[in-house]
Parts: sequence; C-alpha cells; structure tokens
Amino acid sequence: MVSCAQAQTLAGRAPGEYDERLQIPDGGSVRVAVSVPKSYVPGTPTPLVLALHFGGDSRGAGRALLNILVRPALADLGAIIVAPDALDDGWSTPANQRAVTALLAATAATFTVDPRRVVVTGFSMGGAGAWYWAQTHPDQFSAAIPVAGRPSDTAPEMRVPVFAVHSRADEVSPIEPTEQRIRALARQGLDARLFDVDGISHYETARFVGALRQAVPWVRAVWARR
Repeated sequence: MVSCAQAQTLAGRAPGEYDERLQIPDGGSVRVAVSVPKSYVPGTPTPLVLALHFGGDSRGAGRALLNILVRPALADLGAIIVAPDALDDGWSTPANQRAVTALLAATAATFTVDPRRVVVTGFSMGGAGAWYWAQTHPDQFSAAIPVAGRPSDTAPEMRVPVFAVHSRADEVSPIEPTEQRIRALARQGLDARLFDVDGISHYETARFVGALRQAVPWVRAVWARR
C-alpha cells in the first residue's frame, strides 16, 4: 500500500463537493467524486466512506452513486465520501485494486481521516466490491455495507463487521447467497446483519436510500466498540 508520505493528494480540502482526477502508480488516472461534510475541520479525525458504484458505463458512475444513494443515506455519519469511477469491470481487478489503494492513500494524505472509522459500501457490482474489499483488506475498514451485491462464492474468513442491504424482489442478484453468508458469519461470532426489503427492483437504486440509512446507528455502535 502507498504510504501517506508517498501518496498523491486530492485538490479539494474544504467542505463541498468535487470531481477530481487522481494519478495512480501505473501512470494512469481515475476519476473520483468527493464529498466533504460541512462539519469537517482539518486536524479533527473524520470518518471516511469508500463508495463503489454499480456496473455499466463507468463514466460519472461514482458521482451518480454518491448523489442518488450514498450521500443522502449516510450523511448523518459526518463522513468524507470518495466514489471512484471503475477502470474496468469488477472492483477486484488488478487495475481497480491499484486505483482504490491509491485513492485511499491520497484521501488520507489530504484529509484528517480517522483510520478507526473507515467504511466501504457499494451497490450491485459495488456491493460485491464492498464484500471483496472488506474480506481482502480487513485492516483498512471498520465496517462494510454491501447493497444489492452478491458475496463471492469462495471467500476467506471475514473479520470486518457487515450490514448487508438486499431486496427480496432483486431479479439480478437474488437475496439467498447474501442470507446464507450473513448466517454463516453470524455463527462464527461476527457482527453480521441483513436488512432486507421487498418490492424494490435491482435497478431502482434510489429507492434503497431508506434501507441504507438504517445502517447509520449500526455503524455508530460498531465505532463505539473500537
């Protein structure tokens, strides 16, 4: 992982919203939507949310996910939110691993991020990505909130608490694999919960705002235990 001392930085440091392009170690770049809460004060440790978008055309998809789901649902956390555009298909690919790693380092180099309060969330492809990043980089995240995302069929033991949001009417990513994984993790003693909804199609991203908002008190409780 790139250290903060070596990392690129993001331009926007004051409260507000920004669309930036971050250079990554392989010489390429990644487009990122950044939201900095009004409560942000440099020097005061602040939570961070990494938001991973759905599949399809990635151009501007990070900004779309930020606007229609993550910011309205998780605003009460008072967190900085960074939402990158994927470089290719799937958040576990080598290119996206490099991009997300560089983004996390750049965010920590730019802002006063509280490393004990970093959350990964995402929708659909991004929900699967949230599962992946929490499983493979457990030291970087305090909680994972996958939304409408299928967990991997084979996964290492998970150490990061998880609050999964899923619709029983999901016609693309059925809820059963999520139910099975949450039950298995809970049996292992992990704080693993499922908030299920009904009557919401996989493609109705904005309708998940209320369900995702239910994760806020859970995240605060997780943080209080750290």
